[in-house]
Amino acid sequence: MPSKRTTAALAACVVAATALAGTGVASADHKAADHKAQERHRAVAFERTATFPVFQNRPAGEDPAAETVAEISATSEDGRTLVYTDAAGKRIGFLDISRADRPRGLGTLSLSELGDAEDEPTSVSVVGQYVLVVVNTSASFTDPSGRLDVISLRDRKRVASHDLGGQPDSIAISKDQRYAAIAIENERDEEATPTGGKEGDLPQLPAGFVQIVDLKGTSLAKWRVRSVPLTQKDGRALPELVAAGITEPTDPEPEYVSLNGRNQLAVTLQENNGIVLVDVPTGKVTKAFSAGTVSVDGIDTVKDGTIDLTGSITDVPREPDALNWIDDRYFATANEGDWRGGSRGWTVFDSRTGKVAWDAGNTFERLAVRHGLHNEGRAGKKGTEPEGLAVAEYDGVRYAFVGSERSNFVAVYDISRPTAPVFRQILPATNGPEGLLPIPERGLLAVSSEVDDASAGVRASVSLFRLGKGTPAFPSIVSASDSTGAPIGWGALGALSAVPGKRDQLVSVTDAAYTPTRVLTVDTKQRSKGQPALITRELTVKDAEGQPVGYDAEGIFARPQGGYWLAVEGKTGAGNKLVRLDRSGVTRQVVALPADVASGLGGQGFEGVTATTDRRGREIVWAALQREVAGDPSGIVRLGRYDVAVGTWSWYGYRIGSTTTPGDWIGLSEITVVGDRLAVIERDKLNGPAAKVKRVYTVDLPASAAPSDKLPVLRKKLAHDVLPDLRTTNGWTQEKLEGLTVGGDGRVYAVTDNDALDDASGETVFLRLGSSKKIFGRD
Repeated sequence: MPSKRTTAALAACVVAATALAGTGVASADHKAADHKAQERHRAVAFERTATFPVFQNRPAGEDPAAETVAEISATSEDGRTLVYTDAAGKRIGFLDISRADRPRGLGTLSLSELGDAEDEPTSVSVVGQYVLVVVNTSASFTDPSGRLDVISLRDRKRVASHDLGGQPDSIAISKDQRYAAIAIENERDEEATPTGGKEGDLPQLPAGFVQIVDLKGTSLAKWRVRSVPLTQKDGRALPELVAAGITEPTDPEPEYVSLNGRNQLAVTLQENNGIVLVDVPTGKVTKAFSAGTVSVDGIDTVKDGTIDLTGSITDVPREPDALNWIDDRYFATANEGDWRGGSRGWTVFDSRTGKVAWDAGNTFERLAVRHGLHNEGRAGKKGTEPEGLAVAEYDGVRYAFVGSERSNFVAVYDISRPTAPVFRQILPATNGPEGLLPIPERGLLAVSSEVDDASAGVRASVSLFRLGKGTPAFPSIVSASDSTGAPIGWGALGALSAVPGKRDQLVSVTDAAYTPTRVLTVDTKQRSKGQPALITRELTVKDAEGQPVGYDAEGIFARPQGGYWLAVEGKTGAGNKLVRLDRSGVTRQVVALPADVASGLGGQGFEGVTATTDRRGREIVWAALQREVAGDPSGIVRLGRYDVAVGTWSWYGYRIGSTTTPGDWIGLSEITVVGDRLAVIERDKLNGPAAKVKRVYTVDLPASAAPSDKLPVLRKKLAHDVLPDLRTTNGWTQEKLEGLTVGGDGRVYAVTDNDALDDASGETVFLRLGSSKKIFGRD
């Protein structure tokens, strides 16, 4: 495996992999144009400017823990007021985004004021001074209904309403603003069983269709709604759909709509794995074709805690969700999948032929792996589940934005050549990014998320990104490729240690989120230039018999003698132990906690390990416990001193801070030696805007063992408050600041544990806090 790889080379590998995955092959005639495009984009990127949690925009008096989301969004014509749908809260919300670095809540409009408290907004768009909201009012799957409400942006009063005759999903406005198109899905009941079929199968009538709204200027009285049926009058399938091989053509379920500059409408039939083209002025179906199937190798297909990119899917229907026209000929689809499919990527189609012009293959999912955003818990299903897709032109360059519902990111591609997209960067999002809203007139992109989890403190939000020059803060760490060319899988970086004798190398270790445990080598030299740190090597941890083993490793220390110490946390107190590995990762020693200490611990034990070796070769290992041991004084946690030569433990106390936030606690999550002191991370359990305590403290390093009958409390001193550093990302402030070390270059590094995307946004923040002299007052 490579030990060194520059970030530039990494980017080249990603671009090359993306290009190779496509069915369109670049010709020699385009090489010069590609080179110019790469030069043009070298210093241009989207940078996150703000993340607004939409629960902060809830109505006065509502429980702040009540579910509230931002699913689909639109903006006013000046791009300064953002409107979003909140299906969970049964309302639409308004944000002032005049300042992209400081969005401000403008309140909400409940659908109970427009119809019924159970009405649900499914999509939104803006035409002039009017907000067009499509609303699901269905009583049941077999009795679908809906309406289009027209709301004045000025006073938020409804000025018109139109019956849609079925359950709507998405809405799109034509570029000339003459037409609105609405997908009337009439979705299936996943628990219903049609005659002769299986549970959730099609057909389940009534069939879906499309509604066209003729927007005749500013006179609302002249607006008219007309239907585009996707079946014949007697319910039989349209011949075009039958000829195209559309799944169950008697029950089309339109999902997403998009119009090109010629007022040609493209409609995805997700459950039917098809796409239909409609001439909007005449309302005629002009073409239909299957989205086809795809076989993909080199992906993770088994939910087993291991990021294993050797799996395959074969002849799987794409079942696209969102689609968007790239130009008047080509359009792109996000192939989320539904009941039978999902390609884990996205596709460009040629509308003239219905053929695939390019397909992402395995590259979209591998982007997630490379950036530590792979959701292993979804490996056995649809993986990254690309759901949202948007296209827009910024400064003469056309971009595609593809959102991963399950891995919480948006991938950005240059699609100046529709048949050869080029990956440019990845943007982090909070959970379930669905609404992707380009605002090119202001150089902005808004990403709205549909997942809200108050119990985990990770809330739905609207994130804003601005296109500009410079290196974006994300990603701060990525992985290189292994010997097979696949990216090294990683996540849950809960510990750091410098590598003795290596100026630019650190190590981290995976915890119980993955199995087997792996020691990861991190190259930091590019971080000083604002580029991501690079995971260059993985070492599988083995038990004493040489077999791969899974430890809940929460701390790591690279020994000058060779090998590593791991701090392993147990599900119970007795499961906590120190583990010594040799250079090849084999377990050579296991040190248990003393019984009296282990019996006082629950599931929160070891959280960090470090060591010193004196001139005589005497090795002393220090380990931090996260929380108090039962029977110890309240607010005092233990720092353990283990003398390797004599095999004895002694203990010192550390006084943690207090919290008044319900459900919160304060604990330790790392320990490292800094000269004649021990540095520890003290943190709370809070994240997002609620986060308060993410700090580094130091205590004097005791010169000898503590008395066996006492727990001397060491005096602590604040060295650095990391919370401002975490907040400079303008993202969701991460809870688990868990890794800290001083590198061989004299710099202080810290990292957050992304919990493998479990109850977390998945973003990893790798911080270069400054020199050891600056942080700790010494070189």
